[in-house]
Amino acid sequence: MDNSYLLLKSIHILGVILLMGNIIVTAWWKFNADKTKEPKVIKFAQRQVTLTDFVFTAPGAFLAVVAGDSMSYGFMSNTWDIEWLTWGRSLFIASGVIWITILIPTQIKQARMVRNFSDAKSIPEEYWKLSKRWNVFGAIAVILPLINIYWMVFKPV
Repeated sequence: MDNSYLLLKSIHILGVILLMGNIIVTAWWKFNADKTKEPKVIKFAQRQVTLTDFVFTAPGAFLAVVAGDSMSYGFMSNTWDIEWLTWGRSLFIASGVIWITILIPTQIKQARMVRNFSDAKSIPEEYWKLSKRWNVFGAIAVILPLINIYWMVFKPV
């Protein structure tokens, strides 16, 4: 096996680890911070959700895509005709669309709201509506790449 392929595969796996590790841990952290109903705790957690998306999720997704596409286009032909690869790409794209169209805008709205939480005694109802949306679509956006791992590892036909 070509060393450049193994290097790309290692970068791809690193990207997946960064991406999956962060989206799972971030969801857990935010969910539990919200359960406290403590404005200061939620404010801190919400800031970390946004920050870790820039530091871990985005670079992880970038590495996974660039290295994955480099492997597929560099070492395979007719990659969209390979069922397991098409499923994997489609699930990844679907998760990305959820992140870009729903989760990131929701996080931005919540991040703006929590700036005023320092002195707040209660949290506005709008925050909880946004949090519910983030939890539902966030769960879907996590499940899709978990299914993707199956397609990438087992490569069913």
